[in-house]
Amino acid sequence: MVADTEHDEHEADTGADVGHDLDAERTTAPMSDYSGRDVGIGVVVMLLGAVVAFGIPLLTIGL
Repeated sequence: MVADTEHDEHEADTGADVGHDLDAERTTAPMSDYSGRDVGIGVVVMLLGAVVAFGIPLLTIGL
């Protein structure tokens, strides 16, 4: 049996390795490039969410 801290050479392919380029530089989402168009879409989605979250309840209170 292999201890958790030891690596078994026969099990080199793990679920974490599947579908990832292990030689590529590591990046995370906040470091990824985005355009002004992406920011605009985000603002529109935020505004629509605010209308749904606050506008609809305010309309129903007035009725």
